[in-house]
Amino acid sequence: MVVDDERDLCDILLFNLRAAGYQAEAVYSAEEAIETMHQGYDLLLLDVMMPGMSGFELARRLKEDEKTRHTPIIFLTAKDTEDDTLQGFSLGADDYVTKPFSVREVTARVKAVLSRSQSPTDEPTIYEGLAINAANKTACIDGRPIALTRTEYELLYVLLTHRGQVFSRQQLLERVWPQDVIVTERTVDVNIARLRKKLNRYAVCLVSRTGFGYSFEEARG
Repeated sequence: MVVDDERDLCDILLFNLRAAGYQAEAVYSAEEAIETMHQGYDLLLLDVMMPGMSGFELARRLKEDEKTRHTPIIFLTAKDTEDDTLQGFSLGADDYVTKPFSVREVTARVKAVLSRSQSPTDEPTIYEGLAINAANKTACIDGRPIALTRTEYELLYVLLTHRGQVFSRQQLLERVWPQDVIVTERTVDVNIARLRKKLNRYAVCLVSRTGFGYSFEEARG
């Protein structure tokens, strides 16, 4: 998601990001960004000087929220002093690019940040007794392996590693299924139903949000 009050610049960035193969959209204020973060984004391209809430303040709020604290941020800003850059990185930015910039450079930096943030690690992602390991593509409950298909594993990985974020069926199709495979949104529902059966007591954590999609939520009670 691009967050910048300069609409012409947003249009240029969106055109080039989409041409590079990314799903991209824009909002024109920090306040709008807060309202749409529930959709779940892989990366924010964030301006600093905007009417209302600044990009620095937005970054601070996102990093304080458990649901968005791991979302990578690249600042794109005219604030180019050393103090500005240090402030950006102190707020948890993954990169800091000053205006004017080359769109090719921004695209390259986006690729680099996404590559780092999505690279599998040896550390499992754990929720209570449920664990998934991206390095060897396995899932366990209380230490016992779960027999998941590739699709079921990828669905669980996306939802568990973005706990609390809601993904539309279309977003899950784009993340999990190969681009050359033609499937419908109903396919997501079928695979979620199969995954729930294998998660035993954690099935209730796969929450369906009517009109929105699916999320992994902490069990209540």
